[in-house]
Amino acid sequence: MIYLDNAATTMKKPSQVLDAVIEAFQNMGNAGRGAHRATINASRMIYETRELLANLFGSEKPERFAFTSNATEALNIAIHGLLKPGDHVITTVCEHNSVLRPLYKMDGIEIGFLPLKGDTMEEKAQAILDYSKLEDLYQPNTKAVIVTHASNLTGNITDLREIKSFVKKHNLLLIVDAAQTAGILPIDVEKMGIDILCFSGHKGLMGPQGTGGIYVREGIELAPFIVGGSGIQSYSKEHPKQMPTALEAGTLNAHGIAGLHGALCFIKEIGIEKIYKREHDLMKRFLKGIQGAQGILYYGNSDLSKRIATATINFKGVDSGEVSDELMEEYQIAVRSGAHCAPLIHEAIGTKEQGAVRFSMSYFNTEEEIDRAVAAIYEMA
Repeated sequence: MIYLDNAATTMKKPSQVLDAVIEAFQNMGNAGRGAHRATINASRMIYETRELLANLFGSEKPERFAFTSNATEALNIAIHGLLKPGDHVITTVCEHNSVLRPLYKMDGIEIGFLPLKGDTMEEKAQAILDYSKLEDLYQPNTKAVIVTHASNLTGNITDLREIKSFVKKHNLLLIVDAAQTAGILPIDVEKMGIDILCFSGHKGLMGPQGTGGIYVREGIELAPFIVGGSGIQSYSKEHPKQMPTALEAGTLNAHGIAGLHGALCFIKEIGIEKIYKREHDLMKRFLKGIQGAQGILYYGNSDLSKRIATATINFKGVDSGEVSDELMEEYQIAVRSGAHCAPLIHEAIGTKEQGAVRFSMSYFNTEEEIDRAVAAIYEMA
């Protein structure tokens, strides 16, 4: 099987991930619960993983990183822990349901949506956000801006410099969903003015599923999403308020975090610049290869330097699910079709009914696999 659904989860992991998980099953207890060797092994590994994350994301404070089960949980922690009735928040039409549904669920929250640029469907198909509309969305009760770092549908990279300038001007908080970019694009929370960063561990970070995290800038206190056992302050009726314990109730997924530790070591060794270039070259090879195929619709920024390695297309008049089914059944190529949990951008680019077919590349894909995918598109066309 040729696996080109890495925006959903990376299937092929570095060997360090498997090795770390096996070692964790054999040698690690419950971190922070006791002082014997097994629990110390777990505690040490978890702290080292926080250090690796802090190093990767440009922070000098590992304790500001709390572990979650995925980016969705991290975003729920951020949204429910920060916003209150009467607050106004600005987000975009490119957002995943991991942002949209928590916002919709909260009573008394006002939401403004940054639209796409352009008037025609051809312009909107590029799915570029219209940053000039930010000022129009601002209100006196605006508290935060929540944006995806890159669209999970088109791969378009959000211009965080534009967002940062707006946020700084109005003294707002910036929450970034880095599910699609962590481990792929350079992220420096200090330089980029990111107050809260939410990320998954199983996509660009190449770790196991069931891992993720949230960074919270010092000075920001989030109300805990869940409370319970913490390993410290057991006689207090309140959950501890210091990070990272404040956002980590119960036993951590030490086995999964161990795998994430192995993946982060691999990324540090290779370097995200090399990883990005490899994936981006494969994406460009695919898009260039299918240029001559008849009846293809393209989505996303035509300036490929402003995209991650995601290529989204449709066949004119053909349901996206039929395309992905045939790619799997006839060619053994795994891709993602449908709505991609991002309903507003589908409405904006006119693919609400048809959906779209997403090809997403990883560091471990090969040129031969890309060429076979190109050949399949020509045959189907």
